[in-house]
Amino acid sequence: MRQLSRRTFLKGLSAAKPVALALPPLEIMFNAMGTAYASDGAGVESRFVLWFNGNGIPEKYWIPRETGSDYVLTPCLTPLASFRNDIHVITGLDSPAARLPGPGNDHHRSMSALMTGTQFTGRGAGGPSIDAAVAAKIGGDTRFRSLEIGVSQESFGESVQRNMSWAGYDRPLPPEMLPHKLFDRLFGQRELGWVNRKKSVLDAVAQDARQLKKSLGAADQARLSEHLDSIRDVERSVASLPPQYYKVEEPQYDGDMKDWPRIAKLQSDLLAHALATRQTRVASYMLTKCQGLTRFPWLGYTAARHHDYTHRDGKAPGADGPDGQRIMRDICRWHVEEFAYLLAKLRSIREGEKTLLDRTCLLFVHEHAEANDHKNNGLSVIVAGHAGKLRTGMHTRTTGTIGDLYLTLADDIMGAGLEKYPTALRKMTDIVRG
Repeated sequence: MRQLSRRTFLKGLSAAKPVALALPPLEIMFNAMGTAYASDGAGVESRFVLWFNGNGIPEKYWIPRETGSDYVLTPCLTPLASFRNDIHVITGLDSPAARLPGPGNDHHRSMSALMTGTQFTGRGAGGPSIDAAVAAKIGGDTRFRSLEIGVSQESFGESVQRNMSWAGYDRPLPPEMLPHKLFDRLFGQRELGWVNRKKSVLDAVAQDARQLKKSLGAADQARLSEHLDSIRDVERSVASLPPQYYKVEEPQYDGDMKDWPRIAKLQSDLLAHALATRQTRVASYMLTKCQGLTRFPWLGYTAARHHDYTHRDGKAPGADGPDGQRIMRDICRWHVEEFAYLLAKLRSIREGEKTLLDRTCLLFVHEHAEANDHKNNGLSVIVAGHAGKLRTGMHTRTTGTIGDLYLTLADDIMGAGLEKYPTALRKMTDIVRG
């Protein structure tokens, strides 16, 4: 039986420039059991995604009261109902580095501590973020060691508010917030004809795709067609964006009014493509900014900005009052809806005998616990996917640190071999199957 290398590309020329398009996971790439690559016997790699949105949560609507497997999904978590067995809700985590004395406000200090376990330097984070640390260990065999992706394009604030990934001390890894630029990175720089939707990136590889299809079984033919169709769909969607989505504008201190759900889904589609085609094993996804000032026209909340809704400061119904709590509930439920969208994309992609979600570890974090209080202890996170031996389908209340969680995921789930990480004191054995 013919075997197809996992490193096979669809190739072609466009305006005398070579084009190479990565393939999705096809049955012909795997052994008969679907557990390893057929061409070289290598195991199928796991992936790691760090997901962030800013300004914290309303705990009463977010944190389940019950622990264990019989917990009740709270209003903020209801978008994950169909993923109940794919997630592990973890609450009670401490972020001790956020309370160390130093420069900046609570958001600056909490963001640096959350991402890196280190103090805010006055300019940025004090060390590498967990995604960058993992990528440094496992990302060398892919086209991109890591991908940094963003959605909300607001440029308010300091570097630590606008960046979630850090290569090291004061060395940000800025997220790519413009879908057309992320598309170009993944599929090759487009010509003017592609921008104008007169041509497609697929035109350059059409002949190679037809030849490959002839050698594939029916299931792989269908899978390849679906892959190419989905690329074209994303390409059309990116090209149809209004002009204001093609640039990052000057800071809008009065609140951003763009349609971020539209951009979020495009960015999630592109991330799923990158993970499925082995272009990267590690990614970060910044849905909204730390201390973000976005407004929410798709939710009907435009009277104030996100950060205003988290406080009783006279600008909006405060988060410690019933109106403010309900608004924060709806905002945070939207955050979770976008996370669920990405999980659904990963679950829809077959990879051997499993799905891409089965081979991915996703971690959803915020810089604060209760938003109104700027809490940096009692943090709540969601771990999703089935990479390694992740335990899922439950809610665990812990007293560990964010560093404990990061080190456990990095070493025991992703096999990164970090061995140590700032603020990590012990492994969290209750999130790993024995």
